[in-house]
Amino acid sequence: MALRPLLHLLLPSPPRRSPSLPPPHPPAQSSSAATTRRSAAAALLLLAAAAAAPTPRPARAADEDVDEDRVVRLFQEASPSVVFIKDLVVAGPQGKGGGGVEDGDEEEGGAKVEGTGSGFVWDSAGHIVTNYHVVAKLAGDGSAFHRCKVFLEDSSGRSYSKEGRLIGCDPAYDLAVLKVDVDSDKLRPALIGTSRGLRVGQSCFAIGNPYGYEHTLTTGVVSGLGREIPSPSGRAIRGAIQTDAAINAGNSGGPLIDSYGHVIGVNTATFTRKGSGISSGVNFAIPIDTVVQSVPNLIVYGTSVSNSVMKLA
Repeated sequence: MALRPLLHLLLPSPPRRSPSLPPPHPPAQSSSAATTRRSAAAALLLLAAAAAAPTPRPARAADEDVDEDRVVRLFQEASPSVVFIKDLVVAGPQGKGGGGVEDGDEEEGGAKVEGTGSGFVWDSAGHIVTNYHVVAKLAGDGSAFHRCKVFLEDSSGRSYSKEGRLIGCDPAYDLAVLKVDVDSDKLRPALIGTSRGLRVGQSCFAIGNPYGYEHTLTTGVVSGLGREIPSPSGRAIRGAIQTDAAINAGNSGGPLIDSYGHVIGVNTATFTRKGSGISSGVNFAIPIDTVVQSVPNLIVYGTSVSNSVMKLA
């Protein structure tokens, strides 16, 4: 806006004339020059305004931001329900305590860590669902030298641990239930969904503790349905969910969730080439509908067979 007065000041002033004489007509060339200068000033103003205007973001980039924020919120809401499980063996008489523990295993308050895994809070009573193979040594221990420590997260995000008591297991479906003594208002039960109606290609997310790295999120899609995988009992688990969301050692027992944060499966196995130990991106989860059928019996009877009264704790 300051260019026009400036241009006007730079033009030569007309000569003073006698009041009796009319001023001469300005030459046509002078009018054309003024018009050109005004046009140039207007063009400069338009260019300046265009340079100052913010560049609009592509719609695709905005959509990606929305998707990213959604995944972040999904993790923040679901992760407090996920627990870290350590299978410990305490020192005992020669041949009973740490006989099978390899050198260099982490010391844990006078005990040694034999294995780690994941799980999730099932209900406000303190029941924790995990894989049977995560706690198999605890289930088969007759010496009472095995312990299970469960790490949970409080409302402020800080981790604390409680002893987990094994109250039920189902090797045929690779499922187990632990019990921790925690006030119900401090627990965040997971949102249980359904595996019925899952579609190949839909997004899914695995949360767990691979290699001891707590609350790790991996993303992928449902890669296949109705798969058959082996169980610790030797029987085949039918109807397993296949996913390319990374599942590594320590992820076992953690939840596979959908885009709404609902648990659709229990992460249990990954396919690796023999001798390589490298995941191929072919991973499996027990469908949550199978889990929903089994867990209540494990809590009440200690086994998935409803007419049994065996109690493990």
